[in-house]
Amino acid sequence: MRKRLISVLLASAMALALAACGQSGSSTGTDGGADTSTDEGTGTDASGGSNILVAYFSWSGNTEEMATYIQEQTGGDLYEIQPVTPYPEDYNECGDVALEERDNNARTEIQELPADLSGYDTLFIGYPNWNADLPMPLYTFLEEYDLSGKTIIPFTTHGGSGFSRTIDTIAELEPDAQVEEDGLAISRNAVPDAEGEVTDWVSGLGI
Repeated sequence: MRKRLISVLLASAMALALAACGQSGSSTGTDGGADTSTDEGTGTDASGGSNILVAYFSWSGNTEEMATYIQEQTGGDLYEIQPVTPYPEDYNECGDVALEERDNNARTEIQELPADLSGYDTLFIGYPNWNADLPMPLYTFLEEYDLSGKTIIPFTTHGGSGFSRTIDTIAELEPDAQVEEDGLAISRNAVPDAEGEVTDWVSGLGI
């Protein structure tokens, strides 16, 4: 009787040990949340993502759509430049505010600016062409950082005026960056059908 009791106890102990091993194995390997490995072959940034940043300001959603196309093609990180005080939704009211900001050389306050862009080598910068100039939030963004040695690739949406001289303005704000002159300007009315054009443009950049 005593030997039988000892055998039962030993068998129970072995079963518990095997169960514990099985649970330990299932908690590591397949659970993505437990995997902290990194790919040393890829670039990193302040967010631990790509070495490409697609930063954009969009009022109507057209520039945002372009930015999304670019992000899908490059695998870069996406950042929206958002004013603390949103622009009016009415087209004419927004135009009046934007013109007043330009005339006053205002620097629109931006919410949640990234603390550090040092991990990015290439920045796509997107914006609508407002009054033949950069929207003032772009001045705020570009003056916040020293982008020396980085490549800046502009893209814009417009109502017929293309880039105007906004690429030159970006080069003036970031004189030690390499500003790509072959940016992409798309009419605001053509944006919904522009995915193929954006794809071809990004492919031609050789990034």
